[in-house]
Amino acid sequence: MNAHSHINDLKSDRIFKFFNYSFLTLALSIVLYPLIYIISASISSPTAVNSGEMWLFPKDITFEGYKLIFENDAIWRGYLNTIMYTALGTSINLAVTLPAAYVLGRKDFVGRNFFTGMFVLTMFFQGGLIPTYLVVKNLGLIDTIWAMVLPNAAAIWNIVIARVFFQSTIPIELEESAKIDGCSNFKLFFKIVLPLSAPIIAVMALFYGVGHWNSYFNALIYISDRALYPLQMVLREILVLQDMASQSTNVTGSMAEAIHSKQQLAAIIKYGVMIVSTLPIIIVYPFLQKYFVQGVMIGSLKG
Repeated sequence: MNAHSHINDLKSDRIFKFFNYSFLTLALSIVLYPLIYIISASISSPTAVNSGEMWLFPKDITFEGYKLIFENDAIWRGYLNTIMYTALGTSINLAVTLPAAYVLGRKDFVGRNFFTGMFVLTMFFQGGLIPTYLVVKNLGLIDTIWAMVLPNAAAIWNIVIARVFFQSTIPIELEESAKIDGCSNFKLFFKIVLPLSAPIIAVMALFYGVGHWNSYFNALIYISDRALYPLQMVLREILVLQDMASQSTNVTGSMAEAIHSKQQLAAIIKYGVMIVSTLPIIIVYPFLQKYFVQGVMIGSLKG
C-alpha cells in the first residue's frame, strides 16, 4: 500500500514537473521573442524587416543603423541628458523617500498615523495634469532640468515599502541603546540606520532609476528646448516620424522623396536606439536583482 502510494506520488511529481517546465518554457519564449526580434531587426535591412522577411534571426545584415546612431548628436545629447536626469532625480528621490519612510515608521513620532494617511490619500486623489502643470509653470521650472526631477521627487508607494522595511528590519532595541549612549536622531539615522539599510537603498535606487531612465512624459509636457530632451523623447520622435511618413500618401515629387528618405533613416536606427537605450538597465539589473526581489517581498508583507 505504501509502495503503491509512493509510486503514485512519483507519477504526480513527474506530471507536475512536466507541466511546470512546459509553462516556464512557453513563458520564456514569449519574453525572449520580442528581445531577439529587436536585436535582429537592429542589424537587418529595413526592407527585410518591413516586408516581414525577417521574423526572428537577422537578414541582410547591416550595421548602418548603429553607425548613424553613433554619429547622431541628438541621440548622444539625449543620452547624456537621460544619465543626468537619472542620477540627479534618483538622488533627490532617495533624499526624500528614506527620511520620510523612517520618520513615519517611528512609533514615537507624534501624528504618525495622520501624516501616513495624508501621504496615502495622494495615491488615490490627485490634482490632475493641468493644476500640476500650472504649479510647475508658476515655479519657473518650465524648460529646466528641474522640471524633470522635482515633480516626481517621491513616490508614495516606495515610501510605504521603505517604511515597512525600517519597521521590520531595524530593531527598536538598537535605537534605544543608541539613545542611551547619547546619539541624536540625525546621528542615529545617518550613522546606524542607513548603513544597515543597503537592501532597501538598492531597491529604491533601482525603482526610481528605471523610472527616470524610461520617462518621457514630463519632457513631453514641460520641455520644449530640444537641447534638454531625454533619450526617450528622441526615440519617440524617431517612431512618430516613421509613422507619419508611412501615412503620407498624398504627396508627390521632391517632398515625397524627402519623406521616404527620412522614413528609411528612422527605420534603420529605431531598433538600434531601443537596444542602446535599454542596455544600461540590462547591465545594471543583474547586480541589483536580489535586492529587487527582496524589496518586492518586503512590500507584500504588510501595508
